[in-house]
Amino acid sequence: MSTINGSCLCGSVHYSSPQPPLMTAVCHCSDCQKQSGSAFSVNLMVLAEGFQAEGQTLASYQTRGGSGLPVRRFFCSHCGSALYTELSAMPGVLAVKAGTLTDAAIVNPGMHLWCASAQPWVAIDRSLPCFD
Repeated sequence: MSTINGSCLCGSVHYSSPQPPLMTAVCHCSDCQKQSGSAFSVNLMVLAEGFQAEGQTLASYQTRGGSGLPVRRFFCSHCGSALYTELSAMPGVLAVKAGTLTDAAIVNPGMHLWCASAQPWVAIDRSLPCFD
């Protein structure tokens, strides 16, 4: 995967990055569970440099993450699709939601994060690194 392209559900917001992801992680934190409406979120970590998001309905919401530092989550204000996250704990890196990719089938998770918050009914691939 050399470039990353994706959009929200309604197609109002599109994004792209000319660079491949640094890594792909499955996040089990309670914030990702609430934002995704599911048990976890699959995120591609990409460099912010070169990343472009376009669309008049792009909005954001800021909270504090588990690190205590700000986390800004970007989404489409029209359809509600979560698109990517800016983490102050990881300056210069964005977490792009894998489900919004043009071709999400190419994603191959490399680790699990916040495993202590994982739902007990979720099977975690323990052959991958897991961080509480």
